[in-house]
Amino acid sequence: MADLLNAQDIKDWLKKLPEWDYEKKHIERTFEFDDFSQAIEFVNGVAEIAEEDDHHPEIDIRDSKVRLSLSTHSEGGVTDMDFEVAEKIDTLVE
Repeated sequence: MADLLNAQDIKDWLKKLPEWDYEKKHIERTFEFDDFSQAIEFVNGVAEIAEEDDHHPEIDIRDSKVRLSLSTHSEGGVTDMDFEVAEKIDTLVE
């Protein structure tokens, strides 16, 4: 089981991943692409990471924008696992 992060741990992670925002009990980021096809290609990459890590984000697709939200539901908030998956997701667009 992963432990919930305290406010300082979350701030430290957000320094490493500045494109992500902390919202109450989850972290989120919106990605923008040139078109819908690129957005779906990205989502497919996210799905591979999620399956490998057995940690699945909430995904909202709106045309060429994809919003991802990560939290550890079993713990009721944000854990290291959420930020580790976010870090891997970021490599898809670097």
